[in-house]
Amino acid sequence: MTAKTDRQPGDRELLQTSELPMTADAILSDFTHYFGRMLGRRTIKVDSPFLYQSVVYAARDRLMERWNKTRNATEANDTRRVAYLSLEFLMGRLLRNALLNLGIEKETTEALDRIGLDLEDVCEQERDAGLGNGGLGRLAACFLDSCATLSLPVIGYGIRYQYGMFHQRIENGFQVEEADSWLREGFPWEIERIEYAQTIHFGGRSDVQIDARGKSRHVWVDTHDVLAIPYDIPVPGFENNVVNTLRLWSAAARDEFDLEEFNAGSYADSVASKNEAENITMVLYPNAATENGQELRLRQQYFLASASLQDTIRNWQERHGDDFSTFAEKNCFQLNDTHPAVAVAELMRLLIDVHGMDWGDAWDITRSTMAYTNHTLLPEALEMWPVAMFRRLLPRLLDIIYEINARFIADIGQHWPGDNQRIRRMSLIQEGPEPMIRMAYLAIVGSFSINGVAALHSRLLREGLFRDFAELWPERFNNKTNGVTQRRWLAACNPGLSSLISETIGEKWKTDLDKLHAISSYAGDKDFQARWRDVKRSNKERLAADIKKKTKLSVSADMMFDVQVKRIHEYKRQLLNVLHAIHLYDRIRRGDGDGLVPRLILIGGKAAPGYVMAKSVIKCINNVARVINSDPAMKGRLQLVFYPDYNVSAMEKICPAADLSEQISTAGKEASGTGNMKFMMNGAVTIGTLDGANVEIREAVGEENFFLFGNTVEEIEALRGSYDPLSIIDNDDDFRRVINLLQSGHFNHFEPGIFDSIIQSIKEPADMWMTAADFRSFVDAQDVAGKAYLDKDRWTRMSILNSARSGRFSTDRTMRDYNNDIWHLDPIVLDAK
Repeated sequence: MTAKTDRQPGDRELLQTSELPMTADAILSDFTHYFGRMLGRRTIKVDSPFLYQSVVYAARDRLMERWNKTRNATEANDTRRVAYLSLEFLMGRLLRNALLNLGIEKETTEALDRIGLDLEDVCEQERDAGLGNGGLGRLAACFLDSCATLSLPVIGYGIRYQYGMFHQRIENGFQVEEADSWLREGFPWEIERIEYAQTIHFGGRSDVQIDARGKSRHVWVDTHDVLAIPYDIPVPGFENNVVNTLRLWSAAARDEFDLEEFNAGSYADSVASKNEAENITMVLYPNAATENGQELRLRQQYFLASASLQDTIRNWQERHGDDFSTFAEKNCFQLNDTHPAVAVAELMRLLIDVHGMDWGDAWDITRSTMAYTNHTLLPEALEMWPVAMFRRLLPRLLDIIYEINARFIADIGQHWPGDNQRIRRMSLIQEGPEPMIRMAYLAIVGSFSINGVAALHSRLLREGLFRDFAELWPERFNNKTNGVTQRRWLAACNPGLSSLISETIGEKWKTDLDKLHAISSYAGDKDFQARWRDVKRSNKERLAADIKKKTKLSVSADMMFDVQVKRIHEYKRQLLNVLHAIHLYDRIRRGDGDGLVPRLILIGGKAAPGYVMAKSVIKCINNVARVINSDPAMKGRLQLVFYPDYNVSAMEKICPAADLSEQISTAGKEASGTGNMKFMMNGAVTIGTLDGANVEIREAVGEENFFLFGNTVEEIEALRGSYDPLSIIDNDDDFRRVINLLQSGHFNHFEPGIFDSIIQSIKEPADMWMTAADFRSFVDAQDVAGKAYLDKDRWTRMSILNSARSGRFSTDRTMRDYNNDIWHLDPIVLDAK
């Protein structure tokens, strides 16, 4: 069948001029044009955001040419496409990555140098697009980079939050959240696409009506509607001229202003609908501790799913009209975790209610296009919403979910006759005083593929969390180990190491990270080791300067940089890291510190605003740090620093400087981790448990180049019934001294009782995270790591081998795996003209 175009009668194609030059002269000319003529600026100030914006516009012009060609090629070839639905996209800063992928970083540097500007200073003016919370959002950003580099037709769909991940300020050791007004100075990367706005329904009621053919059909009536306005961001591939799209949705009212209310003096009421609509995309992850917060989260999830599915169908109809016979052959929706799971029911609604399909055909399309990635083994993996809330907000969707469930239960009954326990376990509706919808189950039932994100994680999903479903549909379950993009996480963020590697083995590792293995043969080369150490030293000095700027603390690059930066959560066990810091402090104070490696322990991360225990851990870290850093006996031997307002740009400075990477989560709790991969790629050595992708990292690098500690998943489970942390503490002199220091108020003299909840959590037999169980093993492994670091040649060899063997942890490999096993996309072929 020949694909239609979206061209209407009377439409004309704009005559394409030749591509813009990529020279320093041309870039400088365009920069000058935008700075002076478009932005109307006369004076160059180094810290001006207008310098940054002018460079972006010059780069964006070049991206735009390639962006249009990419879209033209995709439409002309009627290419199968993937829509990647994610509530988070943690893009970070975009300028340096765009210049790198366009291949004009050198030319832009030269252009700016001619007028006395430094590209690094200009890049620092860009605000992080903090549209994500942590690894989930950053992974989505890396996926898009790799898809573009592999020329895969993948569009990202997310939400354009007006306020992204909050800014974190530390006040008297406490986390204080401040709004992240990342759009305040504009966002020059985005293009508003008002012509593709979609209408999203909420509220109202579900009704049955008889259509003109006498057929009964469901309709969703009396709804409160909002508009979804798309904003497009270019996602360039590396030096291949492909530019994919990230489309972010912003909510707006259909009728923004009630003039009658205003004239009557009801000023607040006159803009009430506008405010209510915009609240949907106001804040990333509103606090779900209240019913209003839960309702807003559900609104966000449905808003994303509905707008994205409607947009995909709009695009389809522009090319194929109302013929959906090949829709499933040409489209796939990848659900990034459980948040967009409502897309299963929404696609059914659109196909049945809007496009007139019968249930069977619509379900065949849905089940052939949806694919679900699970990212966590924690209870929130089974994200649930009250049936009553669904009935109030999404009544038509509730009808469809109940129908899906009724048919699914019938299938279970046929497969396992009389097994009512299994039916209760697998039902999409959890019965009880307040019935709940199990969204992860909806995603599984409605998808043809369900994957975890590390080998261990995927096994635990099959054998534990989703065991019943894996027994029913074993062929649907698979693993796709996560990765990170080496373009951002080595080439861009660590230019010194990137240059050394390219000088030694060539440039091909930037698109084939397996090529990095070639530097293994230099791991014992004394000259190469010395140059490797020089790069690391320079990176540590750069981070030390950044720490000084952020905290006013001076740290020495002579110390081992022992780093743990990630979301603050009990399962990630920043608390275990603090206990080790107290242990080292106690040893040095007692005169038992001879032979200890001088160590900077750097911890960074944000706690969710409603997560009380995680915020208490931040306070504990800062109090312990204050005592350690003010003690003269610790000078040059031990420092503990909490890095405030950790984000993507901070990580770009931190991971190249890290010596030791802390990946210390309780075994069986971390799905994968991606920070562990970034650190490994930049030559940090991991200390970690057998959790998430740590297992595969250790396999890749060899057990002699990894510091293993802690109980395994199986050992943790065996301990559950008999876990006795008080006995563990009493039988370990070091642990007992650490707990005594905490209990004595040594770190909180003027704040009595403030750490009681933390101390109690360590001593609690029901502690899910088993912090006490792994204390001794962790301390011993840290001691081994410290001794290894003192042998500079040995440590450098370990560092080189960690980087060399990181090839399998590129998202290029991850995306190839997704494409080979799930998506089956053909690469975009651009017109040579």
